[in-house]
Amino acid sequence: MTSSNPSLKTKNIPSPNDVKANAYARFIPREELSSFAAWSPGDIGGAGAAPHPLRRATDAAAKNTATGAADVAEQIAAQMRAARQSGYQDGYRDGMAALEGFKQSFASQTAAQVGALLASFGDELAGLQQEMARTLAIAATQLAHRIVRSEIAARPELIAQVAQEALDTLMLSAKHITLRVHPDDHALVAQGAAETLQTRGARLLADTSMARGGCLVESDIGIIDASIETRWHRAAAALGIDEPWDAMPAAPTTGAGDAASSDESAS
Repeated sequence: MTSSNPSLKTKNIPSPNDVKANAYARFIPREELSSFAAWSPGDIGGAGAAPHPLRRATDAAAKNTATGAADVAEQIAAQMRAARQSGYQDGYRDGMAALEGFKQSFASQTAAQVGALLASFGDELAGLQQEMARTLAIAATQLAHRIVRSEIAARPELIAQVAQEALDTLMLSAKHITLRVHPDDHALVAQGAAETLQTRGARLLADTSMARGGCLVESDIGIIDASIETRWHRAAAALGIDEPWDAMPAAPTTGAGDAASSDESAS
């Protein structure tokens, strides 16, 4: 029996088994929603429910990451401190080595400079000593020259001793012996060395080329030069002076007679 009331007409209600109709059955337009919030799996059980295992793993990983980052930062800081300390030690060691090298170099340079200065002083002192020695030798030879001249003038008889020594120096096998002396010394030698002249069979000659105080012995085997010039040269050479007899200053000519005359004139 069919009802005539429109409101009582049967509506087409989709069957629960109708999958195609059920796919759009719960679609709600945004305009009909008053409020909404994002849903997460952990909110199903409420505020006191345990977090989802995936979230726990994520939180643990984040915590481990933060801890690892802190550890890495600490390791980096420790490495930086170690590098800073190592750099300081290396710099200190290098600085001390450089300082030691500088001290050694400075000491070597100072020693070399002091050594050169001392060597220069030594050379100057040696030169001064040589100059003083030469000056002293020259003064000594000048004094000796004057003494010899004074002796020749005051004691001319010494020429006889010089002639005897020259004849004794000549070998006994010598023949044709001739003794040459200054004419002023001829008589002195003839008287003072007469025995030696006779023993050696020597002939005594006066020679104006001979200086007083010296003699020259000639023979068939050689010549004995006992002249005053030769003897003086040998004596001066022993003192390092190479000055001939004639180049040396002469002794003062004032004698005892002149001094006596001066005294008589003064009186």
